[in-house]
Amino acid sequence: MAYRDLNEFIRVLEKKGELVRIKEPVDTHLELTEIADRVSKKNGPALLFENAKSPSKSPVLINAFGSLTRIKLALEVPSLDDLAADILSFLEMEKAESVMDKLKLLPKVKKVSTIFPRKVKSAPCQEVVMEGDQVDLESLPALHCWPLDGGRFITFPLVATRDPETGKRNLGMYRLQIFDKNTTGMHWHMHKGGAYHYRIAEEMGVELPASVAIGPDPAVTYAATAPLPDDMDEYLLAGYLRKKPVDLVRCKTNDLMVPANAQYVLEGYVNPAERRREGPFGDHTGFYSLADDYPVFHVTCMTTRKDPIYHTTIVGPPPMEDGWLGKATERLFLPFIKKQLPEVVDMNLPIEGVFHNLAFVSIDKRYPGHARKIIHALWGMGQMMFAKMIFVFDQEVNVQDLSEVLWYLGNNVAPKRDISFVEGPMDVLDHAAERPLYGSKMGVDCTRKWPGEGFSRQWPDVIRMDPQVKAKIDRLWPKLGLD
Repeated sequence: MAYRDLNEFIRVLEKKGELVRIKEPVDTHLELTEIADRVSKKNGPALLFENAKSPSKSPVLINAFGSLTRIKLALEVPSLDDLAADILSFLEMEKAESVMDKLKLLPKVKKVSTIFPRKVKSAPCQEVVMEGDQVDLESLPALHCWPLDGGRFITFPLVATRDPETGKRNLGMYRLQIFDKNTTGMHWHMHKGGAYHYRIAEEMGVELPASVAIGPDPAVTYAATAPLPDDMDEYLLAGYLRKKPVDLVRCKTNDLMVPANAQYVLEGYVNPAERRREGPFGDHTGFYSLADDYPVFHVTCMTTRKDPIYHTTIVGPPPMEDGWLGKATERLFLPFIKKQLPEVVDMNLPIEGVFHNLAFVSIDKRYPGHARKIIHALWGMGQMMFAKMIFVFDQEVNVQDLSEVLWYLGNNVAPKRDISFVEGPMDVLDHAAERPLYGSKMGVDCTRKWPGEGFSRQWPDVIRMDPQVKAKIDRLWPKLGLD
């Protein structure tokens, strides 16, 4: 059954031995980050700080998604690969355009017909309502994560907006720097859905309503991070993951809908053309993102539960909690890539590559130049456009094994022949790019080369033991006392 809320997820984590309660007083200025960072580097448990120093005195939850085990608990599945096939069905259903397409998908449509978002009139997230002068963002136990950060940041906010022209809603995750008691920065990257809605509002010269949910159930939080196509609904994906509708409630001071089971909701608006300096911020690349001018979020109302839990995260040098969210996305969306490129066998976006720096891909190579075709095709697929370096291997290479990847890369690549360079869109956090948002990318063909690729020599065989000898030694091994 779907988690009713974050509180129930916490109870499950504790029952499974995946959560530790911290009763010692801990300052949200740097100290909490240092503890969480040490724990995440050791692949340690989720942490619930019961005595975090802040005016609100609310408990602080962190590292809740910080392992493969907890990711599977969050999404309530024994295997991410099994769930991945399910998500492909969901994506196919959402993308169906013709009547014939929809008829073919009737069984799937019936399966998901009961998980569309559901409107409710009252909600736990509105048990306490503070409007106008009652709003005080500085009371939140938001973290000052790293020494050079520009201030305190809300790091796990689910930001809800709506296209001013079409009414299409978006739910994304964009950090918020707290400026004062009722304003924050709105760190919208140019390529994101919320930023697109804001650009339209600016062109129209109107303010854009925005609301922020903190701490809904884990499926909703994950859905806000998922790289969905622009026309797909994050609440529907969350409902599909939960196998139960997401309850939504209308905000008090704007007409946006937010998760009814959230711990906190911030309601407000973003003015056209208003900017304020935001940052620096210790980011998921492991380096500080530089200060820059971003839109300002004005909070008109803050609603909470009676006893809210503040859900947060930190980012920085990997491995961190966000790396596991990235690995979940890698597994869950691999079938979608395979649907478009059937020759793809597997993909690894290593945590050290911070989502967009490195991609290792194995393929069933079928013709000369096949690896290059895959490289360019991947650059044309959604957020894969940000992949700075793509390495393509033959299907027998286990791209999840970094040792094996480096071995084949070193042996199979002739740099002048096998490395290609292009220019294109870059992630805004790529500090090495030649200029912001645009720069060079590298594709590397790490496959065995065929005569049709201009290779005239004989490609050597990999050293492998005779299978019969291996089987004999397998039988003998227990008697050798070498384990």
